[in-house]
Amino acid sequence: MPEICKTRCLALLLLLSILWPASAPADQLAGDSTKAIQVSRSLSMPNFFADHMVIQRDRLVSIWGTAAAGADVKVQFKDSTASTLADAAGNWRVAFQSGEADPVGASIIVTSGTVSKTIEDVLVGEVWLASGQSNMAFTMNSVPMYREVILAADYPGIRMFNAPTVTAVEPQDDIDGEWTKCGPDTTGNYSAVAFFFARKLHQELGVPIGVIKTAWGGKPVETFTSREALNTLPATKKLVDRVLKFDSGFDEQKATQRYQKQLEAWKTKQAEWRKTPADKRGKLAKEPTKPKRPLNTEGRPGVLFNSMIHPFVGYTMRGAIWYQGESNAKPNAVPYDKTLPLMIRDWRQRWDDDFSFLFVQLANFRQPSTQPGTADDWALLQDRMRQLLDTTPKTGMAVINDVGEANDIHPKNKKDPGERLALWALANDYDRDIVFSGPLYQSSEVTGDSIKVTFDHVGSGLKSRDDQPLGRFEIAGADQVWRWADAEISSTNQVSVSHPDIPKPVAVRYAWASNPEGANLVNSEGLPTSVFRTDDW
Repeated sequence: MPEICKTRCLALLLLLSILWPASAPADQLAGDSTKAIQVSRSLSMPNFFADHMVIQRDRLVSIWGTAAAGADVKVQFKDSTASTLADAAGNWRVAFQSGEADPVGASIIVTSGTVSKTIEDVLVGEVWLASGQSNMAFTMNSVPMYREVILAADYPGIRMFNAPTVTAVEPQDDIDGEWTKCGPDTTGNYSAVAFFFARKLHQELGVPIGVIKTAWGGKPVETFTSREALNTLPATKKLVDRVLKFDSGFDEQKATQRYQKQLEAWKTKQAEWRKTPADKRGKLAKEPTKPKRPLNTEGRPGVLFNSMIHPFVGYTMRGAIWYQGESNAKPNAVPYDKTLPLMIRDWRQRWDDDFSFLFVQLANFRQPSTQPGTADDWALLQDRMRQLLDTTPKTGMAVINDVGEANDIHPKNKKDPGERLALWALANDYDRDIVFSGPLYQSSEVTGDSIKVTFDHVGSGLKSRDDQPLGRFEIAGADQVWRWADAEISSTNQVSVSHPDIPKPVAVRYAWASNPEGANLVNSEGLPTSVFRTDDW
């Protein structure tokens, strides 16, 4: 062998001996270069296992990542250690005991071979995932009313991970974002609902609170649900089949060519529009958007599950909070009492954990109705949300039909929704003896010429919020003609509903409208009563 070849071979063997883990068998050195690259693969973890994170207290906490195939991986946190071997693809996962709540930052040290990574300032407390559409994505700095709250925010024990809005065709294992401490310079970018939820828990429990926020405005529940789960329900399977059909016929080159022509035409119209006097311009059409593959388009079935939910699957947490439904309040939408439970089951199955799931009922919206018996898809969805409490275990609902705005689908008041979610958590996850819900319909009984309605969650008793007669109760007889009813509180937890022209009533409704102005039945704590109906007409 020529001397120069010997020299190069010795140099290559020396380089391999440096890169190769000490635990690798000597005979592996004879393997090809691809094996060398695989074995020397860097130790890594998803982006959200990072400095300032919060881990769930009093649980076996999961952490995972990649390393060299077959490599030893050890995780140490305080006095707790766990170890495992990476599988043939280099994937590994371990669980370690988190211990009791601790507001003092500690380190998680992950070691594989000679490589070590340290995650610093890790707190132990309560972890919640916050998801949904725009009202969950709505940030503290979106309105001036929370400016003082932001400036006064000094809660280093509250941490939030803000996930970006991204799409993916297939389930992803990682996502960008970072954990930040709650302070004046960070709170403005926090989800307002999630902030007020976290602050309430932090103040009441006295432990660190971590929130993973992963939300995208204007998106239906089906996009946050896996396509595997959607395929189990005939109505949602049709949605999946439709997008798969669109995707199979998508030609990116042709779509791009069409887009370029549309864009050039739009630019021409824009130039003409700018030359036109302002008082004669009219409205310029929106700029065409770049084409996207259907299976990579936000809002399509399963897309945001792949990109914004799947990366977090397995992150040990107490539960999830959810504010979504506006995009599903449509006549042709699959009933929400089918789709939301489907998503909840999907998430719980993938986490292998029946964690708590707390959601916000839609707020009042649009101009107030004035006639009884008005068909309303908004109220129908709100009522389907209410029914979930009976059909889906470990769920809770914040009623907010008193905080909405007629002309804005994004009510500025996010403090009440966040804190009302926290009440459900305090009562059901942290065993606080409190009134945690507004009155919920329990049963009804026709008694002579009236209907007696019984409610749960009344506290020390029902009352009128404004000391005025109860409003927004409707009543109907067998003719199914609705009339505004006379309603009176007849006992601690009952309301008697009647109308002088209906001697034989058969059904009653309450707050059945997008914006039920005048609905004023509350419990002793001032929490509002949810919409309900006793008919199925």
